[in-house]
Amino acid sequence: MTNTGPNIGAHMSIAGGLHLALESGAALGCSSVGLFIKPSNQWKAKPLTEEQVALFRERRAALGIRHAVAHASYLVNLASPVPELLEKSRAGFRIEMERCESVGVDYLVFHPGAHMGAGVESGLDTLAASLDRVHAECAGFRLKVLIEITAGAGTLLGSRFEELAGILDRVAAPERLGVCLDSCHLFAAGYDISNAKGWSAVMDELDAKVGIDRVLAWHANDSKTPLGSHRDRHEAIGKGTVGVEGFRCLMSDARFTDVPKILETPKEGDMDPVNLALLRKLAVGRAPAKRKAAKRR
Repeated sequence: MTNTGPNIGAHMSIAGGLHLALESGAALGCSSVGLFIKPSNQWKAKPLTEEQVALFRERRAALGIRHAVAHASYLVNLASPVPELLEKSRAGFRIEMERCESVGVDYLVFHPGAHMGAGVESGLDTLAASLDRVHAECAGFRLKVLIEITAGAGTLLGSRFEELAGILDRVAAPERLGVCLDSCHLFAAGYDISNAKGWSAVMDELDAKVGIDRVLAWHANDSKTPLGSHRDRHEAIGKGTVGVEGFRCLMSDARFTDVPKILETPKEGDMDPVNLALLRKLAVGRAPAKRKAAKRR
């Protein structure tokens, strides 16, 4: 099956089996699917069987899912100054990378973590060392690890383009990394993408400081809170402070036509079909995509 149209999808449950996230997404007409690769509230998980791996790969091919985008556990803090938590985070993240690679997931998105009072520069140093270690332990993987921009609450890292660039500049293999932009986080961090003028200015700044070609996935979420609130509160598309025009900018920007845009909006009221339909409507009439090859920092 070939899945055409705008490259959009939603984060789907893995209850009952990883492959069921693909089935649920396909039933909604998703081109791509977001999922956890293991229970998100646990450090460990039972190893995947050969049958589970084969079933995920077979169903993905049959359903025509263009991108499978996993999200790492929220327990992981690869920037932690606490040795015990740092070791658990590194080991847990490696397990997630191995599971993604085994089933052929394209991208593993993770939050950069929190420096917990150690300071931004120290946190970025620790994070880069963590990524270097897991990359060395997972040599030869095709999987790309994506740094997700954060809203910037507390001591969270990664809410500024300068910090994303700082991570890429510090790691030994930046070509193994990409960026995931979350529209809610971006707006809450202070980047005004709610109108065409603001969108253009933010994308120009992103390109100058990080490289727009580094953006390999989006999380499409409206925000319950105002610009610069630094609060991570997702809302249905067009119902929050980003608004319909912000998502029109995203869906009509030819640089992101082929980039998966995954909903993480509230599920209450069976809103996924409504949100997906609005994104499809906003994508009508977009220009053909012209995208540069990824830079090496």
